[in-house]
Amino acid sequence: MASELKLTFPIADLDALRELRAGQKLRLDGTVIGIRDATQIAMFDRGERPRMDLSGSVLIHTAPNVRKLGPGRYEKVCIGTTTSARMNRFTRGLMEQYGVRAIIGKGGLLADSLSVLREFGGVYLAITGGAAALETTQIEEIEDVEFEELMPECLWKFRVRDFGPLTVAMDAHGVSLYESIKARAHERLDELAARL
Repeated sequence: MASELKLTFPIADLDALRELRAGQKLRLDGTVIGIRDATQIAMFDRGERPRMDLSGSVLIHTAPNVRKLGPGRYEKVCIGTTTSARMNRFTRGLMEQYGVRAIIGKGGLLADSLSVLREFGGVYLAITGGAAALETTQIEEIEDVEFEELMPECLWKFRVRDFGPLTVAMDAHGVSLYESIKARAHERLDELAARL
């Protein structure tokens, strides 16, 4: 596999990520938007639209530990990543209504999100689980926050540098590393069962 790519978010060209392929490694500069269940429920189930422009953005599934500095101002304590599958139902809305093109998380989205990624040119980026200490050092500043009443499941705007490494785990071409690994595991189980 080629060396790591470096991308800066937000991206202006909403089709730019169609070039990425499952298995590629990358690091990010610019802005990453933190989001979790409660904020997405507010956005999609209650119709509360955020003021942040999410077009061309990359989201990270997180509910960070932070320290309040003043009104609307926070500093990072520990910012890790949570499992994505339970937020699968919001993928289409994020891409179609808000122009999101990349999601960072753990464990992948469900297989039915592959068609959404293909339609909108989106990708799912896997980050190493348990690497919150490293992730936190790669976040330079918390620039903004919305839905503070949902603390810590707010909408967070993080400025990042050299964020990663990330792996393209689901791409816009219908390829999912999770599904590939699952298929290989089933093949191996069948082989083992045949030997018994």
